[in-house]
Amino acid sequence: MAESMMSKAATMEIPINSNGDSRNLAEDDSLEQDLQQVMVSGPNLNETSIVSGGYGGTTEGIIPTSSIKGPAIRLNTDFLGNRRIPNEGQGSNMHHTSSNSSMTAEEATRGIAVEKFDIVKKWGLNTYKCTKQMISERFGRGSRTVDLELEAQIEVLRETKRKYESVLHLARALTNHFYSMVQTQHALGDTFADLSQKSPELRDEFGYNAETQKLLCKNGETLLGAINFFVSSINTLVNKTMEDTLMTIKMYENARLEFDAYRADLEELNLGPRDAVTMARIEAAQQQYQIHKDKYERLRNDVTIKLKFLEENKVKVMHKQLLLFHNAISAYFAGNQQQLEQTLKQFNIKLKPPGADKPSWLEEQ
Repeated sequence: MAESMMSKAATMEIPINSNGDSRNLAEDDSLEQDLQQVMVSGPNLNETSIVSGGYGGTTEGIIPTSSIKGPAIRLNTDFLGNRRIPNEGQGSNMHHTSSNSSMTAEEATRGIAVEKFDIVKKWGLNTYKCTKQMISERFGRGSRTVDLELEAQIEVLRETKRKYESVLHLARALTNHFYSMVQTQHALGDTFADLSQKSPELRDEFGYNAETQKLLCKNGETLLGAINFFVSSINTLVNKTMEDTLMTIKMYENARLEFDAYRADLEELNLGPRDAVTMARIEAAQQQYQIHKDKYERLRNDVTIKLKFLEENKVKVMHKQLLLFHNAISAYFAGNQQQLEQTLKQFNIKLKPPGADKPSWLEEQ
């Protein structure tokens, strides 16, 4: 009965035998981390409000705890500041007001306690079911819902991200080394120019070596601008665009675990007796199953859409950046200064003028 409720269009259940699949040995080491991930999403009970509609209700009927205050009592005094004893009618009204305020505060406190207990109860039950399902999957005693096509795309994305991180690491290393070389060329050119002034017999030799180093330094700064633009674009693609998609994938995987946990719970109840108490539990389990199924399918669609857009964006970005990197490197090492500058104009890269990052004379004082 439970299997007929499952959609078999895009997903299937893969039973796990007692030996597990080929990835179980590697995944067992991360079991403790997965359990911590399940436990870390616990309820926050520091800030609580009273909800008349129960857990998960709308915002109507919410009484913030900061608005609960004790009764305010004023003492009647005469013009000399002496206390006056209220008459019997005033005393009874004050007593009645204090009683009502006390009852309101007591009801508010009781409502807070009930709400906190309800939150902890639901969180604990959900955590127990997910932990049970996770352990069952790891030790080959349960089944999990798998979208084979989507899982393959997710694995490709993770592998692509690892490779792009390697490219980013190497590009940053190249930038650092090349920056050091440009700084050395700049210092060497200044030294040659100084020696050209102080060595008349070698003025020409030191002079054209100084000019050569200064030209190489200028072209090197131009190439550094292109490489820095390349590094910045790859960093955005890897650590923002891909990371955002992986966060959605993580939410999808958590929703899949919850869905399988409640599915297994419903299947277990359907195998038991069909008395009145069990039928009520089956109905409640059926509702929770449908809620988590809808959440799972919604996140699966979100992941599919994000993977599609990510692939299109990745191709567009990398096509531009690889062309820039190739043209800039080729022009620099060919000594074609004009082509190097034209490459930066083609990709709208603006270099900072020399000394733009240096503080002014007044700032240094």
